[in-house]
Formats: sequence, structure tokens, C-alpha cells
Amino acid sequence: MTPWTLLDTAQVPGQHGAASALRLYRRGEEFSIKAGNCELMNSRVHGSEDALAELGCGRIAGRARARVLIGGLGMGYTLAAALQQLSNDADVVVAELVPAVVVWNRGALAHLAGQPLSDTRVTVREQDVGEVMRAASNAFDAILLDVDNGPEGLTRKANDWLYGLDGLDAAYAALRPGGVLAVWSAGAEPVFTQRLHKIGFAVEEVRVRAHGGKQGARHMVWLASRPDLRF
Repeated sequence: MTPWTLLDTAQVPGQHGAASALRLYRRGEEFSIKAGNCELMNSRVHGSEDALAELGCGRIAGRARARVLIGGLGMGYTLAAALQQLSNDADVVVAELVPAVVVWNRGALAHLAGQPLSDTRVTVREQDVGEVMRAASNAFDAILLDVDNGPEGLTRKANDWLYGLDGLDAAYAALRPGGVLAVWSAGAEPVFTQRLHKIGFAVEEVRVRAHGGKQGARHMVWLASRPDLRF
């Protein structure tokens, strides 16, 4: 079997230790990003990342001048799938904390998802998605979050805030009435569903396949809709 080749290493800002360093590998035409011993993403397995965008943006696809925030660039698959769902007048903001991930997506990984960063609808902000949400009010029609392993954070302790009540409240406030928060996770987390309800979201849990279709592990996507009025 062809061995993996390490292409680059990047430190997650503000974090220390082996698990906070992202490593980009290549094996033939396959790419992998790892943190410690855990594979965060693989170019062969992105069906659930596609589904995150298809489900989240599918809810608001008919809106004129839709504005979408994506937390976590990954290998660009979620961004590419979102762009396919949205009209030509949409505005997509990608918040990516690790600058090297943006560089990878403009270089070695660019071809994987069809170079979505070159789309004129896209703006990249190299900052924590939580900061973007806290600075926004009624600003987005959809927020797509795929910044870690899900509510049980893996690479960054600060992500606990993002998936906690304060972070979810910030997401709610950043959404326009009728907007949707879509959250990817490696697995189910009943406590997270309860938090979403507590904030005031209407919640739907959708199981999706890692490979798409009927193959691969099952991942979870939460679709949390902000009602027109908050009760």
C-alpha cells in the first residue's frame, strides 16, 4: 500500500499539545487532515459534510440575497455544496480559525471540491466563528457549523463555549427570523438537542451517511430553526 506523505503541519491558534496541531497528509489522490491520532477529515469521505450544506441551505435556498455563515472550511466540501444550493446573489462568509487550512484549500486541496474559494460569492475570515456570531445581529439566513468533532469538542477546548448555551444563544441572535442553524457531529448527543430547545430553536435531527447514499458510518446533523418570534 502507498504510504502517507506528510505535506504540512499547522498549530491551532491558542492551543498547545499534540492534539492541537493539524497535519495534512497525501496518499496518491487521497488527502487526510489529522489532529493527534484522530483523523478529522478525509477526501474520500465527505458525504455528511455535503449533507450539512444541502440540508441547511436547502431550507433557505429560495431567499433573495441569502447570507450564510460557515464555521470551519475543512477541505471545502461543505462550502462547495452550499454554493450549489444558493442563488447567484447569495453571500457566503467562511470563518476558519487556522490560516494554514485556507492556504491548503487554495493550494494542494483546491481541486477536491472544485475550487469553491474562487467563487465571487465567498468571503473568508481567518477568525473564530464564535467571534463572527457575537458581532452579528439578525445577519444570517443560515449558519453551518463543522468546526470540531461536534458538541464533544476534540481539537479545541474553546469549542465547548460554541456548543454551550452561550454559543447557541449567540447563533440564535446572529440568525434572521426564520433562519436555520445546521450543526454537524460525528454522533448523537441528546444533551445538545435539549440545549437547542432551551434556547428557543425548533429542532430536527437528521442521520446522514459519511460516504453519502447508503454507505459508511452514520453522522448527525441538527437543523435548528429560529422561529419568526421568540417565546
